[in-house]
Amino acid sequence: MDPLRIPERPLRRSAGWTRPAACVEPGVSGGLLILEAALALVLLGIVVELGTRWWLRRQGAYYVWPPGLRLYLHLDRTVFPELEPLARIEINADGERGGAVPRSRDGLYRVLVGGGSPVECALLDQATSWPGALERLLQKPEHLWKLGASAVHVGNIGSSGVTSQALNLILERVLARYRQLDAIIIMVGGNDVFHWLGKGAPPSPEYPPLPASKVFSYHPEGPFGWRPGALAVIELLKRLRWRWLRPVKVRRGSGAWVAKARAMRARAREIRATTPDPTPMLDFFEAQLRQLLRGAKGRANRVLLVRQPWFEKNYTPEELAHIWHGGVGDPMQEEVTVYYTAEVLCRLMALVDARAAVVADELRVESLTLWPSLEPSLETYYDFVHFTPAGAAVVAEAVGAALLRSPTAVADRPLRVQAPAR
Repeated sequence: MDPLRIPERPLRRSAGWTRPAACVEPGVSGGLLILEAALALVLLGIVVELGTRWWLRRQGAYYVWPPGLRLYLHLDRTVFPELEPLARIEINADGERGGAVPRSRDGLYRVLVGGGSPVECALLDQATSWPGALERLLQKPEHLWKLGASAVHVGNIGSSGVTSQALNLILERVLARYRQLDAIIIMVGGNDVFHWLGKGAPPSPEYPPLPASKVFSYHPEGPFGWRPGALAVIELLKRLRWRWLRPVKVRRGSGAWVAKARAMRARAREIRATTPDPTPMLDFFEAQLRQLLRGAKGRANRVLLVRQPWFEKNYTPEELAHIWHGGVGDPMQEEVTVYYTAEVLCRLMALVDARAAVVADELRVESLTLWPSLEPSLETYYDFVHFTPAGAAVVAEAVGAALLRSPTAVADRPLRVQAPAR
């Protein structure tokens, strides 16, 4: 035995001895758990957000109006004494201004109406708007019998500011959701004139592609971001709220801006009586109208082009004071000081109307002119293109009569471009 070596012997430990635990502060352990939980929630949120974006892009549809929207407009009666005090806008599950589509489609005659603000009829109550009045008219038993239907539904996707280019995009995106429509009614053209004049009537106007956000309230294109207002999850929750809860959104003093717009025109610093050659604008309108009518023909049994009317006559001072259109700029957004004469407006509208008539004739699309029916007065118009309740009723009667006629009889009529009587 090595005298310097200590013999190996097991150490004796007391019976109650245990190995000391690792020294970790309780607060540090809890903090790590909270951090891990927070990180997991963030990762889950990212996954949910990315999944929602994918779903909206893949399954999301295009809607001009938010499905489920209920908007009640209390009009400024000092500006619109001739209109109803309350205009209700009720949007159904298909994104149309109109009632719910019947569950049973058997025997249903379904109509879709598209265009700008004269179709939208935002300041008229739902039932008073001409698409609403048209539905009531066609629901009469004798008219149902003529249509071979047991029920009629008229959906309105008209929207303020819609040009022929915008309507072309709307129909291209929206019609994909419909299996088959019995009739599509189109009224468009005025905004092509107003937008051209609003840019100062450029000789060579540019028409870049329209982003979806400019035309649709709901669409799947985003852009989405990581700010709260740009999250796809927030967008989806908003849509579900409108669709399921259907809250009523109330606006008071609606239309007050029209009084300001009329006053701007009255105090304009410059009134222009001429424009450059409008042919480029007219050519673009014609091309867009031709394309949208062809698309509509592929989705409906009948297509009716209602050529947009306007208020034209030898105006009294009171009548002229109601017109606010024709400014260089946007009177809703800025002070406008340069305007075109009412005669310029009327001349351009007549040129657009002539192009619309030619396109309808060439494509064998039924067209309807409202000049013989609509009296040019403040009884039927409350400004240059928008209808009073009485005017909307006249439009509904004329459109209803056209739908109740044989489509062949209408389509085979010879081309006639009818100008208004002064």
